[in-house]
Amino acid sequence: MAHILIADDDELIAELASQVLIDAGHACGWVTSADAAWRLLARKRPDLMLLDQDMPGTSGVTMLRKLRCSPDFYDLPVIMFTSMNGAQDEEQAIYAGAQDFIRKPFDPRGLTSRVQRVLAKRSDKPKHTELKTHLAQSAGIVREVPAAPRRFV
Repeated sequence: MAHILIADDDELIAELASQVLIDAGHACGWVTSADAAWRLLARKRPDLMLLDQDMPGTSGVTMLRKLRCSPDFYDLPVIMFTSMNGAQDEEQAIYAGAQDFIRKPFDPRGLTSRVQRVLAKRSDKPKHTELKTHLAQSAGIVREVPAAPRRFV
C-alpha cells in the first residue's frame, strides 16, 4: 500500500482517481491547488504524487520544478496528470522531472498500472535520501552503506 497525494483543480477527476487508487489498495487523498499540496507535503510525505499540469495559480509544472529544487522533495515520484494533449506538454513534464505522464480522461486500469510501475521502480530504494548523501553517492565519493545485519534473539 502506498500513500498517494493528488493535486488537481478538477474535483470530479481528483475524486475519481482517488477512488480508483483506493480500490487498488492505496491510501489516497486529494487537494485542489499546488499551494494546498505544498502545505500537506510539509506535514506528511507521500510515496507518490499525481500532479495536474494546468492548475490556476501555481501550475503543476511550476510545482514540479519547486519539488525538484527542494532538498526534501527532490526525489518524490511525480506523475503528471493532465487534459492537455500535445507532445510538447508531455516533454515539458518529463524534462521538469516527472516520472510519467497520464492524460485525462484516464482509463482506471491504465492509471493503476502506471502508478504501480512508478512505485515498483522505487521499491528497492529508500523513501528519501538526504540530498548531500545522494550527491556524494552519485559522484562516487561515498558508497552506499549496507544495512547492519539483524540480530535475532
